[in-house]
Amino acid sequence: METARLPFFVYGTLRPGGPNHDLFLRGRTRAEEPARLHGAVLYAGPGYPYAVEEPAGAVGAVVGGVLVTARPESYDELLAALDRLEVYVPGDPRNLYVRMARTVVRAADGRPVRAWVYVAAPAVAARLRAGGTPIEGGTWPLR
Repeated sequence: METARLPFFVYGTLRPGGPNHDLFLRGRTRAEEPARLHGAVLYAGPGYPYAVEEPAGAVGAVVGGVLVTARPESYDELLAALDRLEVYVPGDPRNLYVRMARTVVRAADGRPVRAWVYVAAPAVAARLRAGGTPIEGGTWPLR
């Protein structure tokens, strides 16, 4: 699955209007559409949010964001750029985020779509569950 060319689900600074959208996504995407990630809670971080997966069977946890489909010719470059932005290195225990394939739901038609999602790494998720600040409504406020 690591090499699958999945779309990306973004929920923080990469959303349209966010400070990283134009820096990383402008000109590299074919489509950007509202979507939701079920089974995760959004927590406030130091200037950016973390999606924290809930235990299996948790009901009601939803993160709002955007499903981004990359232009085929930009995919590899975009994947590498987003991994750098999220400081994600496969298998590195120091990761703050982990890139995982998850099902998100398109807002327009309710269709489920597999996408890459950067979720809080296990150690970060444990700290946030223990004392973090959940974001009411599950949508990161753009400034």
